[in-house]
Amino acid sequence: MFGYIKPQQSELLVREFEQYKGVYCSLCRQLGKSYGAMARMTLSYDCTFLAMLMMSRSDECCGFEKGRCVVNPLKKCTFNKGEQPELVFASALSAIMTYYKVKDDLRDPGWTSRIRAVFFLPFASRAHKKAAREFPALEGTVAQAMELQRQTEQQKDPPLDACAEPTAQMLSGVFSQLTEPDSPEFRILEQFGYFLGRWVYLMDAADDIPKDLKKNAFNPFVRDYGLTTQSTDEQMKEAADRCNQVLNMTVSQAIAAFQLLDLRQFASILTNIVCLGLPQMQKEFMQKWEKEKNDV
Repeated sequence: MFGYIKPQQSELLVREFEQYKGVYCSLCRQLGKSYGAMARMTLSYDCTFLAMLMMSRSDECCGFEKGRCVVNPLKKCTFNKGEQPELVFASALSAIMTYYKVKDDLRDPGWTSRIRAVFFLPFASRAHKKAAREFPALEGTVAQAMELQRQTEQQKDPPLDACAEPTAQMLSGVFSQLTEPDSPEFRILEQFGYFLGRWVYLMDAADDIPKDLKKNAFNPFVRDYGLTTQSTDEQMKEAADRCNQVLNMTVSQAIAAFQLLDLRQFASILTNIVCLGLPQMQKEFMQKWEKEKNDV
């Protein structure tokens, strides 16, 4: 994933932030336990959100306890009590997605990305093999999305919707696995995952506009809005506003689906992430763009 699905910290209560950090640190510990110390480098806000969303749907209260940080033993952290199946699932998704990201980096034209990918591939392959064996449905969902992404990228001029479709379908498939197909919330989770995945792709593409312009790399927004390194400030501002409008339409649909879910735990934290955190990321994109566009 991309690290965009995180809370607006200033709006969280102290106890809520401690609970969020507790799940985050617990996921870090679970990654190491399941796939080795190197796997902790794949820790993300996105998989933390997934784990917390899964926990929120349980009637059983998720407890916390204090313990030593697995990375820095001099530091104390909050962890979930016992081994939570939700953390095991989120760790598997992180391992599977990391493997495909490393494989994609091997095809990257930049030599820095390829060298890093060559170094990390043995660790990613080993973790992926275990995760795919234990969660075949999860592996199938991600593999199918990656293949669709590859096919889309091979097209001459794929439309924006086609570019966002693989990530949308992937998160739709992942979130639909959080409940049984005959559950009343199956369709809701499927829709929520779809629009959240679409938003994540669009957010990443919008965020990369200045960088892709410098590198002359493919970006659907750059292509659709006719941006170049010679584009005027007015043209760039108009393009950024249009990006924000597209993101607003998508995030509003994700929020609408999310609000239909029955959350038994962490409701206020998850609501903060979806209803405040995602829009905050868009606001930060606009602020970042204003700073970077003059350097293009």
